[in-house]
Amino acid sequence: MLSLDLKGKTALIGGSTQGIGLASAQLLASMGARCVLISRNKEKLEVAVKTLTTGDGQKHEYLVADYAHPDEVNKVVSEYVKTNTIHILINNSGGPAGGPVTNAKPEEFIAAFQQHLICNHIITLLVVEGMKKEGYGRIVNIISTSVKIPLSNLGVSNTIRGAVASWAKTMANELGQFGITVNNVLPGATATERLTSILDTKSAKSGKDKEEVAKEMMAEIPARRFGQPEEIASVIAFLASPAAGYVNGTSIPVDGGRTGSI
Repeated sequence: MLSLDLKGKTALIGGSTQGIGLASAQLLASMGARCVLISRNKEKLEVAVKTLTTGDGQKHEYLVADYAHPDEVNKVVSEYVKTNTIHILINNSGGPAGGPVTNAKPEEFIAAFQQHLICNHIITLLVVEGMKKEGYGRIVNIISTSVKIPLSNLGVSNTIRGAVASWAKTMANELGQFGITVNNVLPGATATERLTSILDTKSAKSGKDKEEVAKEMMAEIPARRFGQPEEIASVIAFLASPAAGYVNGTSIPVDGGRTGSI
């Protein structure tokens, strides 16, 4: 029987001080993985790492790096992998600001491209040699359902997320022969700080209260509710496990059925 056990595996999780990133780290730790959290805020990292179970004797760690500065990410992660092998990489970073694509400035695309695709690429290249030596690697990119169907008023995000998905598919094709899988998880509306921000913005623009805006959003979801970070994390954790060894190069919406495509 294929295992969900991650004992002896080390996972590097981006954006892991809150939301989906933190929920993923907590679940991976409960499955036996040693977790390395990476984010820009040292104080939040110190708090987050203390929430991770150590029931299998793991010693969790954190790295401080800002994805807005790819050179900083490269320096911090390259130093770490000199003496540590990463078996599981969860690429995750906060999404670009909303707005119509016709209002987007070129520098907004450049900043989002660096934060998402370039940082993903830098970290992947740094950890993949260790994965090859181990004959085991799991790379999971947390993106967006806009990969399937572009979302209104998210011009920059739609553009960059699509680029990341194409990069991931290409990477999956090249790395599959080494026992390394690359997959994307596409969260729908999930109860995180980003969703709170979206509700605030929609409420301000429409003049409706947040509860009404939330009800309208949930009415578009077959499940009639928002997702929880732990529900997204469960799919991520499966993809990170030995049991998912034959799942490669795919994008999986976790959205309560909202995405209209098959």
